[in-house]
Amino acid sequence: MFQRLAQAIPNPVTELAYRTPFELLIAVVLSAQATDKSVNKATAGLFAVADTPQAMLALGEDGVKQHIKTIGLYNNKTSNILKLCAALVEQHQGQVPSERAALEALAGVGRKTANVILNTAFGEPTIAVDTHIFRLANRTGLAPGANVTQVEQSLLQNVPPAYLKDAHHLLILHGRYTCLARKPRCGECVINDLCEFNTKNLT
Repeated sequence: MFQRLAQAIPNPVTELAYRTPFELLIAVVLSAQATDKSVNKATAGLFAVADTPQAMLALGEDGVKQHIKTIGLYNNKTSNILKLCAALVEQHQGQVPSERAALEALAGVGRKTANVILNTAFGEPTIAVDTHIFRLANRTGLAPGANVTQVEQSLLQNVPPAYLKDAHHLLILHGRYTCLARKPRCGECVINDLCEFNTKNLT
């Protein structure tokens, strides 16, 4: 399954635009209940004026809101971003930590966001289970689970070691563009014959 996905998706990377671990962290926090496209649109202007925790704090609440007001939950996200930046400056010399516990202690950062940072910024073999991966893991039979934690643990056990680092993005991109929620493109799917989905859309 992963051999085929890797051949179909030769460049499995995030679609969020970022240059540094800090920019990735802010983008992932903003991406909750928002599309990557809408986040990239907002962060293009935001990162042009604030690409460090110190600069973000200097921008202040009104300044951050001006840049991200097109994104859902922007008031709450602004608050979390400023608290997060303050913690980075006070506790981590302005750098994004590479340890899970330290990441999850930051405002607006849960296990899923921490997994994205650990995998994408620091190359760790973690898998952040979003809606695409949760759906795909259950639908295909790859890693069934009643909740995201179960699916994550099952994936970590089932994914071959050689593909663990890229599995996160391979599954997200396959779920985003092929294994769609309402009308999956089963006829175009490279793992169709390995999938346990009962009502395949082969047209």
